[in-house]
Amino acid sequence: MKETRYKSQYEAYPFLSEPSEDLRCDFEIATDEFASETGLLAALLRKLDGGDYAALADELIKIEDLVYHANPTLRTFFSITDDELQWLIDRATVLYEQIGGRQESLFQLPCGSEEACRAHILRSKAKALVRLAYRAEESGIAVPEKLYDFLNVLSGYFYRLALRLNSLAGIAEINYYSRNYG
Repeated sequence: MKETRYKSQYEAYPFLSEPSEDLRCDFEIATDEFASETGLLAALLRKLDGGDYAALADELIKIEDLVYHANPTLRTFFSITDDELQWLIDRATVLYEQIGGRQESLFQLPCGSEEACRAHILRSKAKALVRLAYRAEESGIAVPEKLYDFLNVLSGYFYRLALRLNSLAGIAEINYYSRNYG
């Protein structure tokens, strides 16, 4: 058993003192932040009028729960079931159908309502989690393929959610066309 090197008797999390090259704690902290921001978005949606917002807030709480199940994956195992992953895929598909023609270009500027902007931040943070998982795997940590699926679907879900939230708020998307990748 490895020795811990706590600097404080009040250590906030037992793995904070792990060596910097061990990315498991970094992944756990990043997923904890992701889940917290998902809960914040759910709270913001609950303040808005309309049944769509309440249903989306409930959906976000379920996603927050799934993120916490993914949290210890690099240290233990991937515990999200195939049915739960399929549910997330299905929800992302429904959002895609609901936004219809709002996606005229490959990318929209991440702006609009406060709620949509927060969804865009979560989209980006999901990509950062994917990148962290790749880095962990490169360092020798086993990363289940389904974790990559889950994290990538999360990114797509939050992108579509951002567009849906702007749609519900009556805010038009601003298409972005890259000068670099034209």
